[in-house]
Amino acid sequence: MNFMKIIQLSEGTFTIDKTKHFIPFDENEHNLKDRPSGSLLVEIQPFVVITSRDIILLDTGLGFEKNGTLQLHQNLMNVGINPSEVTKVLMSHLHKDHAGAVGIERDGLGARLSLPNAKYYVQRTELVYAFEKGAPSFIPEELECLQNNEQVVLLEGSGIIDEYIRYEVSGAHSPHHQVFWIEEAGEIIFFGGDEAPQLQQMKHRFVAKYDYNGKKAMELRQQWWEQGAREKWTFLFYHDVKHPVWQF
Repeated sequence: MNFMKIIQLSEGTFTIDKTKHFIPFDENEHNLKDRPSGSLLVEIQPFVVITSRDIILLDTGLGFEKNGTLQLHQNLMNVGINPSEVTKVLMSHLHKDHAGAVGIERDGLGARLSLPNAKYYVQRTELVYAFEKGAPSFIPEELECLQNNEQVVLLEGSGIIDEYIRYEVSGAHSPHHQVFWIEEAGEIIFFGGDEAPQLQQMKHRFVAKYDYNGKKAMELRQQWWEQGAREKWTFLFYHDVKHPVWQF
């Protein structure tokens, strides 16, 4: 019996190449061969996990708007969740395809966090790194609302949130990347961000050239997959077009 509820908030399928631009892709209209050489086909898919005490968002998506409404907000409302009901936002890292909707700007009032009642959990060193590194992987102006904000919890290393959410600095896709385990009533949900982005990457040993430390990422994927099989984890894959949720 599942006690925690998982909801996928798909923002669509995209291709991305070395320019780091995300271009919408519809398999009924587009051909991957027509995209630049080396283009990757990815889903952009934040997740909501509803537990007995929280409505948790895992990463925030691209931050695109449709008809004047933030896509993240619309996707939440489409599944019956008011954005003000989200209580925690767990950020694996701050690359623009994961952190595009951390903030929202309206009526010239400047940027504010997009989920008004949520605590945002971010690695402090990741926030510093994002401003140091900048474009094209990060969009610093969209991350300014994370600074000096009472809603933001800046994490230092690995630890536990509220006794049931464990986080660990993995540092393989990017230097300060973190992963999360949500554990309740005997269930374990694992979110590996861009170090466990797709099912096929868990099943095959390979080094991804876009990772900060590809060999470490490969080894972590194997470690998590084997442990997940033993302990019956549910995996959430942020970039998987066909298999966003996988349960042993």
